[in-house]
Amino acid sequence: MTIEPVLIAELVALGICTGFLAGLLGIGGGMMMVPFITVILDHRGVPSNLAVKMAIATSMATIITTSISSVRAHHRRGAVRWDIVRRLSPGIVIGSLVASLGVFAVVKGTALAIFFALFVGFSATQMFLDKKPAALRQMPGIAGQLAAGSGIGFVSGLVGAGGGFMSVPFMTWCNVAIHSAVATSAALGFPIAVTNVIGYVAAGHAVQGLPEGSIGYIWLPALIVLAVSSFVTAPFGAKAAHSLPVGKLKRVFASILYALAAYMLWKGLHG
Repeated sequence: MTIEPVLIAELVALGICTGFLAGLLGIGGGMMMVPFITVILDHRGVPSNLAVKMAIATSMATIITTSISSVRAHHRRGAVRWDIVRRLSPGIVIGSLVASLGVFAVVKGTALAIFFALFVGFSATQMFLDKKPAALRQMPGIAGQLAAGSGIGFVSGLVGAGGGFMSVPFMTWCNVAIHSAVATSAALGFPIAVTNVIGYVAAGHAVQGLPEGSIGYIWLPALIVLAVSSFVTAPFGAKAAHSLPVGKLKRVFASILYALAAYMLWKGLHG
């Protein structure tokens, strides 16, 4: 599949926006990337079922570079809780492999689109209301963190997101300061992305009808452009998180997510 100039421009614009949001809000950008990549693939003749899966997988792959870029900026401010990253990562790897190698390989793309829409709609509501769970307890023990990490990795693998919409509330509930929770969530995006990408490549290596330039479910042309453009803007988002009215920006972003969730729901029901 040839990368024409119009496609490059579309992907660069998408990467710039999602990279900035990744740094600003502690998310991987997948909630914006997936619907737009689905549209781009649809317009290039990729069947809907396959387009949704490739959008989810490609979105997740871009989080590898976005996470690295965002974490560097947060780490310089001393905001990343690396002790939490180490304790949640084993569960994240387990949950991610179950999602990408197991469920993702057998479930239809239309069903994933519906699940994505419901998850994004719920996340948008939480963001719009700016609900923060009360800090009722400390981080759980080894078994609790293994279970929490597994859940975060599993759901992230099905929707192509970096897990911020689950990990940030979880850490806040466990008495982690919000800025540290956002920064740590960005760091957790790396093991989530790497593990799921391995699963997507393995699960999709024998799939027929993949567009040119694909490795498994990963669409390389989109990955390269999105990764570069989002890598550049993620540090600006991380810097802005310490000075902009993030609460107000979340409500604006939530409104956009509602529209994207509605599109993916329609796609799942009629794809």
